This record gives sequence, C-alpha cells and structure tokens, in this order.
Amino acid sequence: MSNHFIGFISFVFCLSYSESIHAQEEWVDTAAFARIRQAEMSASQVPEIAHYLTDVSGSRLTNSPGFYRAANWAVDQMKKWGLANAGLEPWGEYGRGWDPVYFNISMLKPYPGYILGYPQPWTSNTPGEIRAPVYFVLQNNLRDSAFLQIHRADFKGKIILVGSVLTAQESDFKPFSTRYTDSELVKIPDLYVVKRQTVEMVLTSGKKIGEGFSALKDAGALAIVTSNGTNRDGTVGVQKGSGYKMNSTVYLPQAVISSEDGFKIKRLIASGHPVDISLNIKGEFNSEDTKGYNVVAEIPGTDPVLKDEIVMLGAHLDSWNAATGATDNAAGCVVMMEAVRLLDSLGLKPKRTIRIALWSGEEQGLLGSYNYVRNHFGNGETGILKPEQKKVSAYFNLDNGSGKIRGIFAQGDSAAKPVFEAWLKPFHDLGAQTVPYSNTGSTDHISFEWAGIPGFQFLQDPLDYETKTHHTNMDTYDYLQLDDMKQAAVIVASFVYQASIRPELLPRKKFSPEKFVYDGR
Repeated sequence: MSNHFIGFISFVFCLSYSESIHAQEEWVDTAAFARIRQAEMSASQVPEIAHYLTDVSGSRLTNSPGFYRAANWAVDQMKKWGLANAGLEPWGEYGRGWDPVYFNISMLKPYPGYILGYPQPWTSNTPGEIRAPVYFVLQNNLRDSAFLQIHRADFKGKIILVGSVLTAQESDFKPFSTRYTDSELVKIPDLYVVKRQTVEMVLTSGKKIGEGFSALKDAGALAIVTSNGTNRDGTVGVQKGSGYKMNSTVYLPQAVISSEDGFKIKRLIASGHPVDISLNIKGEFNSEDTKGYNVVAEIPGTDPVLKDEIVMLGAHLDSWNAATGATDNAAGCVVMMEAVRLLDSLGLKPKRTIRIALWSGEEQGLLGSYNYVRNHFGNGETGILKPEQKKVSAYFNLDNGSGKIRGIFAQGDSAAKPVFEAWLKPFHDLGAQTVPYSNTGSTDHISFEWAGIPGFQFLQDPLDYETKTHHTNMDTYDYLQLDDMKQAAVIVASFVYQASIRPELLPRKKFSPEKFVYDGR
C-alpha cells in the first residue's frame, strides 16, 4: 500500500460528516480527526519506532535483556515526547528471563547436512556439543505412559525427535497473506473465544506431555527436538508454555526444527537409514529481578472535573525468541506509541487522562495486564472492585498483526456499537467501517473486561499473521505493513481522543464476577 492511504485529506471532508454523526453521537471532533490524519501523513514516526522495538531491541521474552532494551527505550522516547509519569511499573512476581547465547544443530549421518532450527525458550543447556542417533516418537505417544515404559531402553543415549503422523509436507496453494472482503467483514464471527472446558483440556494435555518429557529424561535420553507438523516454507513456530517460574521443572535440552527437516529425518529413519545429529545449546537465565514490569505513561487530562477519569490504550511488548516479535506484537506497541505521540505533538487537550500501557507476560497468559488490573481496579472474580474502576472509560487494544484497522469489536455491547459506528464514519475511505457485535479474545482487553471495564480490540486485516508470522522465526520487521500501521495509528489516536472528550464515560455491560481464564490460542 502506498503513502496515499490517507489521500484526499481535508478539513472540509471530515467536517462534512459532522451533521450526520451528531445525530447519533454528540461531540465527535472531526476537525481533530483531520488534524491527526494530516500529521500522520506528513511526518509519521512509525518506521523509526518499529525499527527500535524490533531490529535494535531484538527478541523480547519477558524479563530478558531484549525486553528491557525495548521497554527502557520506549520510556525514554515517551519522556522526550513530553508524556507524564513515564516509567516501568512492577506488577508482581513473574520469574526468570532467558536469552539464547549460542545454538547450532546439524545432521551428521547418513551425510552431513544443514537443519533449520531454534532453541526452545527456557531450555536447559547441553554440555557443549552433543552427537547422538535420533529416535522418532509421535507427539501423542508422549501422553501414553505404557508406550514410554515399553520403549524406555530405546531412549537411552538418543536425541528424541518428536513429530506428527504426517510423513511429508501437504500441498498448499493458498496465499499466506489476505485481506478481508466487504462480505467477510459483514459476517465476522466470534474470534479466539474458547470454551472453558477446552482450555482445561489444553492444560491437561500440556501436563501429560510434561510427564512424557520427564520420562524421557529418566530413561537417559540426551535432548528433545520437536518438528512443526503444519508450518511450511521454512517457517518454524517457537513457543513454550512453561519454564519461566523459578521452581519450573528442568527438562532435557529442547529445540524445534522446520517441518521439512523433520519430515526428511523421519523418512530416512523409516527407510532404514539411521540419522545422527549434532546439537549445541547455550542459554543464559536472567533472575536478578524476578518481578514483572509494564511500561506506562500519560497525557494528563485538562478538565477540572474529568481529569481523574482515564482512557487507556495498550499492546503487549513481550515476544518469543526465534525472531524480533514484529507483528506479535511490536506492531501494536508502535501504533499505540505513535497514537500518543500524535496527540501530544498536536497539542490536543484531552479532558480525561490518557494512559498508555505496554504489557509484559502476555504470552504466558495476559500476566502483565491481568495483574495491572488487579492492582489498580480490583478483583473481577470476587467482585471486590476499587474506586478507580469506575473512573476508566475504556481500554483499547491492538494485537492481531500489522494489518490495517477495518473496524472494532463491540464485545457484545449493544450500547457501544452505535457509538463506534459514528466514530468510524470519517474513516470509511480508509477501509474502516465495521463494528461487529461479536467478541474476540486471547489478548489484553480481556483483563479489563474481567473487571467490568469496557475493553475493546480493533478488527484488523489478517494479512499473514496466523499463516506465517505468529510465534515464528518469520516475525521480523520485513513483514510489517508500515502504511497499514500508519492508518491504524490515525484511528487509534482519534478513538482515544474522542473517548477522552466525550461528555460521559463509554457505556458498560452488566458486570458479573467470573473466574479469570486465559482463552489462549
């Protein structure tokens, strides 16, 4: 998309909507919207912010050096822009960070060859380079205690390759990257909202696999290598559900390799050609400070009555370690930082205080935002809420890649839907006009909804987020759609500003105390 994405900007264009918007929603400042658009078109800092949060900072596993490089840079930048109270705010006990220092994996037999792979986060180290035969195990067999006992002798002295039942990469002619069509937008369903019993099944399955890993270690296996069963074209998914807590179980050294390499090794073994590989993992645990921290900063409100009320926006800063976490979720952080920069640089005077938060620990279960909400606003499970909870108008989140904003989920709030439809009217020419009544989950707005605060996630074009970059080695700056992010910054800044000057707080759904469950992907 070219830089003309904000084309045909004029105050006359935006003001032409004023009369029709006014009938649905009072006090829509379309003139301010136009100023925000013009400023972003003429002097965007999106590319520079993205470069520093990804290329310069590196991967950002919570409590790792890369996370603090990014967090401290963000704090310094927002101080330079003139935001107030910028800093790192502790939210509670998290655990240890981890940083890869050295990694290598290669095939030795039946011939020397390269293997594309990455260490799993929080893996234990190998004792230098290890060379050993490969023994293949289906992932499902790790949950089968009888299988593990029968083959116990086979595991000793081996590097265990864990894979799927597939024997070769399936043909796939679908494009990696797509955008929503108008007809698809009309039919957007609930996204990523998982039933509680499904979450419990996932947790139970993970516990079983952990028991399998322990059985392999007890049997004398040397390391575990996992092969992705569905990723293609050298895309390797790298993530892990445990290991950051100080009392975490210490498993064997673990790495993950491409599905193509995994299929090749599996076929060789099946055809009677034993495979040996070399593996060397050296990582560094960071446990000097085990508290978790969020980045926070504010644009103070100017109205004597409303300045104690808050409009929040945010995104999670932490990432996985195989790449630089560009689309997940430096992109959201960039957009949110650019939004507050725009508002401050234009000298717009919000009536309510605008507070930005860049979360840590999202990938481990929304830990940063969940604990922030508990610390500031109360406990959504017990229903015991703090006075500050009533002062938050809304929280706006961005965490589905770098695709442009096509609308915003109403999260089942029938009163908020027409408000957002009115706010989006000046941005129809930018492709943003959809306000589905449906819900979306799996990211930090859920923490606010849990405590009875209106929390919203913007609806974004999917691009290649789920098909290529999400939690993979491809999640780099090169896959960011910078013009889409500029469009998103305009809309986020406008929404946040409009919420800050609205005569009333945004409407709220009926609050019902409920146990917090991370409906993760």
